[in-house]
Amino acid sequence: MISVNDFKTGLTVEVDGDIFTVLDFQHVKPGKGAAFVRSKLKNLRNGNTVERTFRAGETIGRAIIENRAVQYLYASGSEHVFMDNQTYDQFSLDADQLEWELNFLKENMTVNIVSYQGELLGINLPTSVELKVVETEPGVKGNTAQGATKAAKLETGHTVQVPLFINEDDVLLIDTREGKYISRA
Repeated sequence: MISVNDFKTGLTVEVDGDIFTVLDFQHVKPGKGAAFVRSKLKNLRNGNTVERTFRAGETIGRAIIENRAVQYLYASGSEHVFMDNQTYDQFSLDADQLEWELNFLKENMTVNIVSYQGELLGINLPTSVELKVVETEPGVKGNTAQGATKAAKLETGHTVQVPLFINEDDVLLIDTREGKYISRA
């Protein structure tokens, strides 16, 4: 058990039978009434974000999340198959659990699988990945003052805004948290 007074960003907790990670929290001590903790929590099972208010000093369950290195092998319909790097066990996750991650996931990529008491919750991608541009318009110099961008489709199907000098077959560094262009690789 952990007190809500000890909340930290990134802490995983169990509330009402669901597993949450703390995204943001604020200790509030009003002039009149009891103190409380206002928090923003992300459900690790379905990805929803909720705001919850707890009384100061209230205790909730601490969830110990396990991270293991796995390798993404292939997609079979809506199932995506991974292999544990230590035991070589194979398992699959449904596309619904990987909606955002599929924008950056390519075969043979190493990622971390997130599990809680044997239940697979999803994956953690590296903060940036290298992806190849498969389709983009040629950059045209002209009436641009500064910072002009164009759309580029990556090998995973995700589209990002890139500077005009990026061409097809360039390999780019992409931020997986926001899905934005960082630089050329």
